[in-house]
Amino acid sequence: MEIFLFNCGSFNGLKKNKIGHLKIKSYKFERVENFKYLGVTLNEDNNNQRDLQERIKNANKTHFVLRKCFKNKNTKKLKLRLQNTTTDKTLTLASDTWALTKRERKQLNIFERKVYRRTLGPVYDNEKENWRILINKQIYASVKKPGIIETIRLNRLRWFGHVQRMEGNRIPKRVYI
Repeated sequence: MEIFLFNCGSFNGLKKNKIGHLKIKSYKFERVENFKYLGVTLNEDNNNQRDLQERIKNANKTHFVLRKCFKNKNTKKLKLRLQNTTTDKTLTLASDTWALTKRERKQLNIFERKVYRRTLGPVYDNEKENWRILINKQIYASVKKPGIIETIRLNRLRWFGHVQRMEGNRIPKRVYI
C-alpha cells in the first residue's frame, strides 16, 4: 500500500516522516523494498518483473505436480481443461492490473507454448518416420482458446469495466480518473 499511498499524496492525514516511514493519522507503517499483498509482490519502483518470474515458477511447479495426469492416456480435451484450471489460473492470478512490457509478453508466450508442448506431447511425422514436437501454429490450432496474453488483456478489460461502474469516491476509480 505504501507505493500507492506515496503516489496519491492527496489523502488527509498522510505524510512521510524523516526516517522513511509512512504515517496515516495514528498508524505508522515501516518502509520496505517489497512486500506481498493479496498474492502480488509489490516493490518500490513498481516493477512487476520479479512477481512475474515468481508466477511463472509457481505455474511450472503446479504443472510439474500434475505431470502424471498430463502424461497419462487421458484425452487431449481433458488435459487442456486440467491445464486451464490449474496452470493457467496460477499464472494469471491478479493479472487484471498488470501492465506488461514486450519482454514480459514474450516470456509468458514462451512459457505457455512450453507447457502446451508438455501437455500435448510429441506427434509422429509420417514423412520422416519419427517423432517431433509441435510447432507453434499446430499448438494454437490444437488448443482453440485465447492465448495467455489475450486472456490477460480480457482480465484487464473486465477490471476496467468494474472500476468504471464504481462510485466516484472509491480509491480505484480516483486513481484511474
